[in-house]
Amino acid sequence: MTQVRNRRTPATPKQAAACRGPLDKLLDPVLFKAFSDPTRVALIGCIAKCGRGCSVGEVAECCSVDFSVVSRHLALLARSGVLEATKDGRTVFYRVRYAELCRSLRSLADALDECCPAKGGAGNGKCC
Repeated sequence: MTQVRNRRTPATPKQAAACRGPLDKLLDPVLFKAFSDPTRVALIGCIAKCGRGCSVGEVAECCSVDFSVVSRHLALLARSGVLEATKDGRTVFYRVRYAELCRSLRSLADALDECCPAKGGAGNGKCC
């Protein structure tokens, strides 16, 4: 039995790289950098489980990292869009941007699902 390949589907990694689709826009290096450090992941988890905005000092208490390092990590997470920073006097409070983060991760998961050959993606002529 001969398998017929759809001509619109990239056959090689080089051809796939040249094919621009929704997946390319969703694979945000800034977001992945935010999640690439175990300390930052722990800080996100700490704030998310708390369910409210937390000061740098409060967050620093939940990990064994110096206050200044925690502050730098939180600032990077805010720049990446994972956290929202609000200032009250001299105190900065960080809150997880739940809706935006969920939307980004769901969109990425959906785009990856579209590319999955077992689910009818990629082989359907679409460029992921």
